[in-house]
Amino acid sequence: MEDRTRIYGVVAFAMALFLGVQLGGLILVEPLEAADKAFTQNPDDPTNSILYVGAILVMTALMLAAFKYDLDWIVRGFVVVASAGLAWQVFDVLVPSPFGLALAALVGVALVAYPEWYVIDAAGVLMGGAAAGLFGISFGLLPTLVLLVVLAVYDAISVYGTEHMLDLADGVMDMKVPVILVLPTSLTYSFLDMQSPDNVDTGDEDEVAADGGNADASAEQDPANAEPAGDAEDDTALDRGAFFVGLGDAVMPTILVASAAHFHTAVPNGPLPDLGLPLVTMNLPALGAIVGTQLGLVVLLWMVFKGRAHAGLPLLNGGAIAGYLLCALAAGLPLTAALGL
Repeated sequence: MEDRTRIYGVVAFAMALFLGVQLGGLILVEPLEAADKAFTQNPDDPTNSILYVGAILVMTALMLAAFKYDLDWIVRGFVVVASAGLAWQVFDVLVPSPFGLALAALVGVALVAYPEWYVIDAAGVLMGGAAAGLFGISFGLLPTLVLLVVLAVYDAISVYGTEHMLDLADGVMDMKVPVILVLPTSLTYSFLDMQSPDNVDTGDEDEVAADGGNADASAEQDPANAEPAGDAEDDTALDRGAFFVGLGDAVMPTILVASAAHFHTAVPNGPLPDLGLPLVTMNLPALGAIVGTQLGLVVLLWMVFKGRAHAGLPLLNGGAIAGYLLCALAAGLPLTAALGL
């Protein structure tokens, strides 16, 4: 019974972190748009997605090279700076200057001085919401769908095929930076005291790294997998202290959430109603993407509890796309409009 309660606690905490990223992205959609933070001139151009995937591949190669030649400090420094930069994107539109800059600097200092799991998770949610909001207003529906499908395929290949994402995950775990979300299995767990695990996959970290501060770590790579720390053959899942999910796993499907809320404003018969939730821009297609992502997360964690790392994006992006399409059609959008055609 105690083990079951702990498992439920891990799942609930993971869902709460993902929901924090999702709501954060939605909260930031209108402020980021008003501040003209979009980084593409033509949000409906699908080549935007291809360019971003290319950036992820380059970043992954550079990070693997840095780990090979013991240049981890460069990667850590880049991620910390990117984290502070993404935090500044949030505070710059929500908090009067210069307080926003001071708060962003505080995030960077906290990550350097005391990267305990709750600091990592808090920074990850902040960064994830910023990255998702920025991409959501910059990528239209078609580029977003292309991006999610391509990254889901790439994630599966990199985890189950080449397995280079597992090598990448091993490298980032020691750095203790928010390219992952930490899911402790007990209140006594300390990320600071954790020894380097042998086969930990962190999940999509590129986001934060790839957009220069976004949150998948637009300064990260793209390990989109979830995995428990420790050797699956020597201990049970709950004995490992914590599970880890890549920050990119939360960010990528949330881009679709933010994009749906931002770009879908009308159906053939009139405006597409906002659901009227406080603080956030939310319509039915965006809600469907949120629910689909959460269902994909539950399935992913159920698989991870069995004792090995799994690619996260096939389930998470797949769930987000399925939920989005179902609710877009239910809201009265034609399929062509839902696909951004």
